[in-house]
Amino acid sequence: MAKAIATFERTVLSGVATFDEWVAGREDAISDSAKRGFVLFNGKAKCAACHSGWNFTDASFHDIGLETADTGRGKLLPQLVSMQYAFKTPTLRNVDQRAPYMHDGGVRTLREAIDVYDSAGVPRPSRSPLITPLKLTAQDKADLFAFLKTLTSVDAPVQVPVLPR
Repeated sequence: MAKAIATFERTVLSGVATFDEWVAGREDAISDSAKRGFVLFNGKAKCAACHSGWNFTDASFHDIGLETADTGRGKLLPQLVSMQYAFKTPTLRNVDQRAPYMHDGGVRTLREAIDVYDSAGVPRPSRSPLITPLKLTAQDKADLFAFLKTLTSVDAPVQVPVLPR
């Protein structure tokens, strides 16, 4: 099953998003709210610490403090405290189209996902030191949400055909 999922994931690519147009110099491609959200993403909200690069992921594993019995990466690396409850950082490309969120689908909406990060979840030894209560205002959350929506492809995502072996 893991090979089938991995094969499928390699076939889905994100197309150009309004964020990409803005970065390329089209100043009016995104709203002022989204621009404020981008500043929050890279600053106060600390999202870019893990959601970095053009694909908005460090492709690493982190415990973000979710309430769960699933130890995630810790099943494979029980000797490493930092890997307990750790799950892979997903890309944020097309994030507003991929609900539900988190490894178990336990977070129904993108707004709820922002709330999860804002609260910092369960304090435990394995929780990433990057995850701390953010104390975002309602406006901060709205701006962050507006920014995240700019990461969605303008056109339908590009699908690359899988060639038979």
